[in-house]
Amino acid sequence: MKKKLISAILSATMVATMLAGCGSSDSGNNTDTQQPAQSQEQQPAADTQQPAADTQTPASGEGKVYYLNFKPEQGAAWEALAAKYTEETGVPVSVQTAASGTYESTLKSEIAKTEAPTLFQVNGPVGLATWKDYCYDLSGSDVYAQLKSDDFALKEGDEVKGIAYVVETYGLIYNADILNDYFTKDYAVVTSVEEINSFDQLKAVADSIQANADDLGVKGAFTSAGMDSSSDWRFKTHLANLPIYYEYEADGIGSTDAIKGTYLDNYKNIWDLYITDSVCAPTLLSSKTGEDATADFALGDAVFYQNGTWAYNDLVDAGMDGDSLGMLPIYIGAPGEENQGLCTGSENYWCVNKNASPEDIQATLDFMNWVVTSETGCKALTEEMGFVCPFTAFDSYPASNPLVNIANDYVSNGKTSVAWTFTTMPSENWKNNVGSALLEYAQGTGQWDAVVTAFVDGWAEEYAAVNN
Repeated sequence: MKKKLISAILSATMVATMLAGCGSSDSGNNTDTQQPAQSQEQQPAADTQQPAADTQTPASGEGKVYYLNFKPEQGAAWEALAAKYTEETGVPVSVQTAASGTYESTLKSEIAKTEAPTLFQVNGPVGLATWKDYCYDLSGSDVYAQLKSDDFALKEGDEVKGIAYVVETYGLIYNADILNDYFTKDYAVVTSVEEINSFDQLKAVADSIQANADDLGVKGAFTSAGMDSSSDWRFKTHLANLPIYYEYEADGIGSTDAIKGTYLDNYKNIWDLYITDSVCAPTLLSSKTGEDATADFALGDAVFYQNGTWAYNDLVDAGMDGDSLGMLPIYIGAPGEENQGLCTGSENYWCVNKNASPEDIQATLDFMNWVVTSETGCKALTEEMGFVCPFTAFDSYPASNPLVNIANDYVSNGKTSVAWTFTTMPSENWKNNVGSALLEYAQGTGQWDAVVTAFVDGWAEEYAAVNN
């Protein structure tokens, strides 16, 4: 990713009082690029008339909306918001939420139905390549006019195929109460969190915590690195972002058809740390879930938890105090990482199904615009869902998530945010193969060379398969 994009992302998420970030769960938006079958009844007629531009005040009772939501943790909030819109306008809005890790397969199934989603999402350029033939041109819509920057739009020529609706940040969430206790110990290798600014320092702290777990009242430095579908996206996607980002930066590129794997030794270093200084043995990772990791952290069994701002609500619901939470960058031992900030970007782009009826398209555009301009919609996204959104109205609706402000602290202190390069990963199959190799290595049934092969050779193979 180009630094221009990161700059735009951060400036768009920072409001007058230094706001940024967002909340959502990646859960690994599936990006396999097999073109879904399109039934004849869903083939748009060549002369289908485009609906009129949407307006902020929807026309009651005209058309309906079906939103296929990607984020399980916000499913109930979206349903409640949809109900409020229907009550206000009379327009039926239904919300279906895909289970974690199943969005792509669910979308493929639902898009083939007569009553297909009118509103869905893709994860970025790779996802758009699969679904672009289903995407209505949003360039004349009111919701597109609300975007702060075109860097939040997915375009094909002059057409706007998708619009980012949330900007996200992830890193190493830490329990400040436990760390502050650790800093007072004779065996502590640092005395403040500010001293943890490199992989070497992170490893020294984690090793020290692991060696003195009983005294600190914890089970390990890191939560379980679960490798089931509810958790593996944190490592085959989010963690894998780091070596890709640093390779792109070193080579001055924003994508590639053949990754070199320059920083895979660094990837190994951080993965080894996760599975060694952990609350559980590596042999148990195949059965560990995302909920297990949340519980490890919320119960105070672990000090560090790789996740993002979207995890805040789950942690608070599990009994944690927001003031006890902090976030560090994910350090992997790359050159200059002492100046690294958190990982910031978006892989959540709204798309409107162009094969829906004109009335349903218009109803969907109206709903989207209402969500990002009305007080009800803006408060729901910021206060209930914890999002920071790249639309102009949200300058007046700061997110209530304290982890969001931590991302801004890094920016204001001159740190360089890490771009989300994982939107350039060639396919979901590539991620799955990397994840399988990571698990085999962790369990002792495979070698690290298999991870390198899946990462490097697999990238070239999947890129060629997708683009031929």
